[in-house]
Amino acid sequence: MQTHLTGLSLPELSEFVGSLGEPTYRAQQLFRGIHERRLPTFAEMTDLPKELRVKLTEQAVVSTLTLESRYLSTDGTRRYLFKTHDHFPVETVFIPEERRDTICFSSQSGCPLQCTFCLTAQLGLLRNLTAGEIVEQIIFALNDAYGVGVKTPRGTNLVGMGAGEPFLNFDELMKAIRILKEPDGLHIVANRITVSTAGIVPRIRELATTTDRPHLAISLAAPNDELRNELMPINKKWPIEELLSACKEFEKSLKRNERFTFEYVMLRGVNDSDEHARQLTKLINRHRLQAKVNLIPHNPAEPLPFQPSSAERVESFRQILEAKGVHAFVRRPRGRDILAACGQLAARSNLSHPLA
Repeated sequence: MQTHLTGLSLPELSEFVGSLGEPTYRAQQLFRGIHERRLPTFAEMTDLPKELRVKLTEQAVVSTLTLESRYLSTDGTRRYLFKTHDHFPVETVFIPEERRDTICFSSQSGCPLQCTFCLTAQLGLLRNLTAGEIVEQIIFALNDAYGVGVKTPRGTNLVGMGAGEPFLNFDELMKAIRILKEPDGLHIVANRITVSTAGIVPRIRELATTTDRPHLAISLAAPNDELRNELMPINKKWPIEELLSACKEFEKSLKRNERFTFEYVMLRGVNDSDEHARQLTKLINRHRLQAKVNLIPHNPAEPLPFQPSSAERVESFRQILEAKGVHAFVRRPRGRDILAACGQLAARSNLSHPLA
């Protein structure tokens, strides 16, 4: 099988180039061609000798993902559906904003966690993605939005909130983040990356000891074990008290400019009452956590039975949190009409908003 160079770090790329009998400075040229210039083929890397480009074409690839379809929302959001080389679906979302662009990337094809409010759970876990497949999603989205290698007019933020549980693919995720931050590449530093987990406690603790790490977001969805067990079965393995203990450990490790967030999907009549809000404030304050809470109205999609909380209910919930000193924000949904919003990714292609 050909080597996927997009997933190689600079030292690994140097070793690969050396195996071809080439000087190590070619690795720097290759890395810049793939990541800084975002070139999709070796033929376009004309700063490399023709003989080397031929050799690379025989033994390696830049891209392994194949675009199956892409969709454009009325709000400008784009959803991409790829297939891996072994025919598994991968989805990526590009969200343009006034001051920055946000790319939501996937870490797995499908997801094993079976959260009842998430459409991705319908797929189950198909497989983990490689670091190269993660990085390739970002490169493709930027090239599609602006053109191959064109410098982006705004900053780029990344969120690991696509399909999959990132912390169940921790090593490849962190390798991808190290590649993304290289100054000679995309140079998207860890401070512009947020990774969301449903609560894989050992990895939260490991992240607490990791330098140059992404921001952390915890998907909570319920203020007590009974309800969270129903909505997020992972809670049966790591209940709320154990999860928040790990969160406190992580919070103690925070440095300047690092953030820690709880994500709370609001389901009408399920987890959105005033009493749920009071329970949540008590939970956060009892653990003396300074994290903010993002309230996310559920993004509906068949066959899931849930509906989003009303705007009035969300605001009442937010006010209760704020009154008790818990900073809360309401996240505006993007890309609902193309199944690109949080919890909607399920590799669906029978939509009426294709982008040619």
